[in-house]
Amino acid sequence: MATLVVASLPTAGPSLAADLRVFSSGAPADVAKVLAERFTRDSGDRVAFTVANPAGIQQKLKSGETPDIVLLPSPVVDSLDKAGALRPGSRTDVARVGVGVVVRAGAPLPDISTADAVRKMLLDARSIVYPDPIGGGVTGPALARMMERLGIADIVRPKITLRQAITGGVELVAKGEVELGLFNISEVPVKGVTLVGPLPADLQSYIVFSAAIHAGSAAPGPAAAFIKLLSAPAAREHWKAGGLESIRGGS
Repeated sequence: MATLVVASLPTAGPSLAADLRVFSSGAPADVAKVLAERFTRDSGDRVAFTVANPAGIQQKLKSGETPDIVLLPSPVVDSLDKAGALRPGSRTDVARVGVGVVVRAGAPLPDISTADAVRKMLLDARSIVYPDPIGGGVTGPALARMMERLGIADIVRPKITLRQAITGGVELVAKGEVELGLFNISEVPVKGVTLVGPLPADLQSYIVFSAAIHAGSAAPGPAAAFIKLLSAPAAREHWKAGGLESIRGGS
């Protein structure tokens, strides 16, 4: 993963030590963990993470588990909010991530500057890997819709492998077993691959990640302080280093 620069960040202020539980999807988790280290040093409050895809997090919540904070794609947070699972007014959009194209390190870099160029790349590729559209994430369905929009879904289907980036998808590209991959940019920094770049704007599908306090949190004050830290302007470089764009701190 990319090295994250520890910058000067606003402190949460003095408080009784709390043990915060954060349920997070994979893309923002590494950055949030780095910010949590600073938060703990400044406040004394400890932060523990449970990381899974959105479907896995939702299942944990349905089974009765109670985190203090959820850090998930905004449509999932919206759904939880409507269901009354979150503390009213606690939701904050903190960062977003786009989809990028990766190839094996040293391989020629394809043209991805336009939708037509991406269409040609996908048609010419001998093999492609991207997240399973029914795997519980957001990126897979968005890429499946993109293939349909480009009119190539049926043509490329035989050469597609469906694999999440964090469960070996990027490694397939690094090993040369698959020619190119399409993944969230935050999940791409793996040894042996090169990020060609983000998809062009007219094909791009951003995932916005929102943080909110769970209705059952036993420490809503410290939870609010940590969310404030995640969205602080001084956190911008952390999100950027992790392959995401800060929303409140600027992109």
